[in-house]
Amino acid sequence: MSADPLSIAVTGAGGRMGREVIEAAAAREGVTVAVAVNRTETDPVAGVAVGDADRLDDLLASEAPDALVDFTGPDSAVAYAAACADAGVPLVTGTTGFGDAQIDDIRAASEAVPVLKASNFARGVAALRRAVREAAAALPGYDVELTETHHNAKRDAPSGTAKSILDDVEGVREDLDERVHGREGDAPRESGEIGVHARRAGDVTGEHEFLLAGNRETLELTHRAGDRGVFAEGALDAAEWLAERDPGWYGFGDVLDAGAADE
Repeated sequence: MSADPLSIAVTGAGGRMGREVIEAAAAREGVTVAVAVNRTETDPVAGVAVGDADRLDDLLASEAPDALVDFTGPDSAVAYAAACADAGVPLVTGTTGFGDAQIDDIRAASEAVPVLKASNFARGVAALRRAVREAAAALPGYDVELTETHHNAKRDAPSGTAKSILDDVEGVREDLDERVHGREGDAPRESGEIGVHARRAGDVTGEHEFLLAGNRETLELTHRAGDRGVFAEGALDAAEWLAERDPGWYGFGDVLDAGAADE
């Protein structure tokens, strides 16, 4: 990174994660929030004025931030990705719940600017996913269950992180190819199943529990996020790293791998 401060734009500034990102940026040396927008009128966040999201194109053109950080919804994220592509601004998005066509739209932006999409920006989750891949491959034939828990306002289920973990498991276990969401009535486990359970309660930030069972033993791997600040800090790490990348499609693992290589 250059010695110049990192200048970022933040969408969804009135939302839970938008506020966390702005507050984390305010507390981090060498980072400034040049643009903050929301789709509804919002008071300043951590001293940063929040503008109208409909004016994002003009704001990106006039302020030219080094990266945009997005935690909104699928439709909004697609629109913001197009705006980033037009303005030449790198995009970091932690939005989840995309359909296949929307993922294609986000990927299209990566032809013009660097785009980093991640279902989770916690370093511990990245380590969890790597451990899950290793454990699932090392224990062929063991049953797999995945349970995730989030606050009662989370819209998509299962979580984007859970879906990423499921993709990881299926990538190393060819015998598992059917995701069964919850069980009811006469529902014994069938061959090839992965049990998936989503819980929504209170203000739980995020928990993911991975279970392998077989051969009279069980192995459990769990990650719990204490608060949303861990995701905001990770997103800022991603924005700092992405600001100097070439156009393309990146993941949070690329950021962590680069950091490990520098140590």
